Amino acid sequence: MSFCVALLLPLVACNEKAPTADISNASPHSASATPLVDANRLRQAGREPGQWLTSGRTFRQQHFSPLKQINRQTVQRLGLAWEYPVNYRGRVQHGLEATPLVVDGLMYTSGPWGTVYALDAATGKEHWRYDPPVDGSWARRICCGVVNRGVALWQRQVFVGTLDGYLVALSADTGKEIWTVDTFVNRDRHYSITSAPWIAGDKVIIGNSGGERGVRGYISAYDVHSGELAWRFYTVPGDPAKGIEHPEMAMAAKTWSADSSWQSGGGGTVWGHMAYDPTLNLLYVGTGNASPYPIWYRSPGGGDNLFLASILAINPDTGRLVWHYQTTPGEIWDYTATQHMVLAEVEIDGQLRQVLMQAPKNGFFYMLDRATGELLSAEPYVRVNWASHIDKATGRPVLTGQGNYQHKPKVVFPGSPGGHNWMPMAMSPDTGLVYIPAIDNPGVYINSPQYQFNPSGFNTGSIQYLPYWPPVPEPFHQLVEGGIKVQEYLKAWDPVNQKLVWQQPLKGGMNGGVLATAGGLVIQGTATGELRFYEANSGAILKTITIGTGIMAAPMSFAIQGEQYIAVMAGYGGAMSRAFPEGAAAYHYQNQGRLLVFKLDGGSVSLPPPVTPLEIPPLPEKWPGFEQADIQQGQALFGQYCVACHGANGQVRSAYPNLYTLQPAIHALFENIVLEGLFSAGGMAAFNDVLSATDVRNIQAYLITEQQKLLQGATLEQLLSPH
Repeated sequence: MSFCVALLLPLVACNEKAPTADISNASPHSASATPLVDANRLRQAGREPGQWLTSGRTFRQQHFSPLKQINRQTVQRLGLAWEYPVNYRGRVQHGLEATPLVVDGLMYTSGPWGTVYALDAATGKEHWRYDPPVDGSWARRICCGVVNRGVALWQRQVFVGTLDGYLVALSADTGKEIWTVDTFVNRDRHYSITSAPWIAGDKVIIGNSGGERGVRGYISAYDVHSGELAWRFYTVPGDPAKGIEHPEMAMAAKTWSADSSWQSGGGGTVWGHMAYDPTLNLLYVGTGNASPYPIWYRSPGGGDNLFLASILAINPDTGRLVWHYQTTPGEIWDYTATQHMVLAEVEIDGQLRQVLMQAPKNGFFYMLDRATGELLSAEPYVRVNWASHIDKATGRPVLTGQGNYQHKPKVVFPGSPGGHNWMPMAMSPDTGLVYIPAIDNPGVYINSPQYQFNPSGFNTGSIQYLPYWPPVPEPFHQLVEGGIKVQEYLKAWDPVNQKLVWQQPLKGGMNGGVLATAGGLVIQGTATGELRFYEANSGAILKTITIGTGIMAAPMSFAIQGEQYIAVMAGYGGAMSRAFPEGAAAYHYQNQGRLLVFKLDGGSVSLPPPVTPLEIPPLPEKWPGFEQADIQQGQALFGQYCVACHGANGQVRSAYPNLYTLQPAIHALFENIVLEGLFSAGGMAAFNDVLSATDVRNIQAYLITEQQKLLQGATLEQLLSPH
């Protein structure tokens, strides 16, 4: 086999002219009627190396910049060009996960809740800002933070999905709404949107999040001009008694048990990345995990449960399935296939193949023929023990039995964070390598024998212990050689020979996405608050810029008037919001979200203020006495409704307020906050549908008791001990 990708192929093979090193063709913004992005411009994106038109720059989603001004030799001169503070609602400082787009001198990007920013790409001056009227209480319905992974551009419109389920078309020139549509089929279920919209032909496509919240996944396609619904594709079947929505659901229903828990939704949400090949006119969609995880609750009779954890190729004109590939049949481990997909051209046995590459959560790196879905290769890129290999003839994993936790707990590699989470990987046509932000981690999976569907809660059907959030019970440490721990890497992977070329270890947790450049660089932000520049062939670290803010998003590069820039959104959160690892920058510095842009001979980066030492305020002057039974009930309710965000003891540092150290004024308003939603605009929703005034009083009794222990200098062991 030999490797060949878009930017090395002639025009006839790639429909894209090879770029030159000239970066002067990027022009300042002009508010004309000329489309910002259209089919012709996207197809020929290689002729405009200074632009960044989609999340991965071109339709191939390679996260590769052909610019060379910043390179192995000049990278030492890199410094800050400008910085833009990304403001938040309320007190919570959320993660930033979008890759900015740059077209004709303007930068477009998104922040929490679905906020959109349009900035002058050379100076950072705000051109306009769109702050959607999202109901802050929707934050109660989410899994992993009120994050947003980016916008899409088409014609002179900017598309964004808001957390509470609306797809919005904005004027690229003014930021004014052109149209808005409600994408949710059921607003009583805990759906949300954290993913970026995707353009395919004359359609804009949007998915949704909520796989653990008991929902049924689907994607919706809308006319880019009017917002009219064109088609909707469900990714898992619903209750057959209520009818079959489209032919693919009749096919999928055959792979589910007749007595499946239809009320549980099934999962399969499309919360991550998509891709579109305009030459084949195929939209590629990765689907999410099961809901609940255990198939013995979800589909007691077994089955593959299509289209969970699958890659779908859909004709965007009709909404009909062309082919599918399921990475994890009968999924029970949260092994989503929503991860970033790279499109490339590979020569195999003298034949040029159009391929799709993905490193999903399950730990195997897949290469598929993107025209047919044929499996070309699949090998593990991290430690895997739930399957021994992928059978090339059937395309199915060969199970080891180590992953089946129905009757006793099992330590499974990888755990539910996956071998690769949502952070984009990159591919360089110069090296032929794919650069993966990889995670080697175990998860302890334990069956929940009393599982019952809860429409307002998490529906995993299992208990999981993960090394990101200790403590892991001591008996399980003995099941894993070296103990229960996680190690992250940036891995350079040869996708043709399916082997590791080099890797660099990373600290913290959930390190950032990746950019590769023609300057011989691989660039990645880290959870520890650094922007690292690696030599693409060897992995040697050439430069590190300390930022002091954790980075999860992928960097990008653009050029204006002959000058190259590197941009990245810095802000730690998402799934990590509830408890910052001690090695993360957010543990030591205030987690101030910002957009940072660098250029040669720029200035220095200032660090955020350090986290202030934990201060224990005095208790309310007057507060009633509590019975021991009240305190114990309050502790149980706190664990059920509060701990997922606010942490299990007063020592946790997270993105959310520490409820063990509340000021007397907040204690006085406690019932108003919890039952009436006094702070709902900032994301603290009312809980009056599940909690009574007595419940809230008992939760407060527990918190006041713990705060009293802190004031008296109680040890951590005492804080964690039962009453």
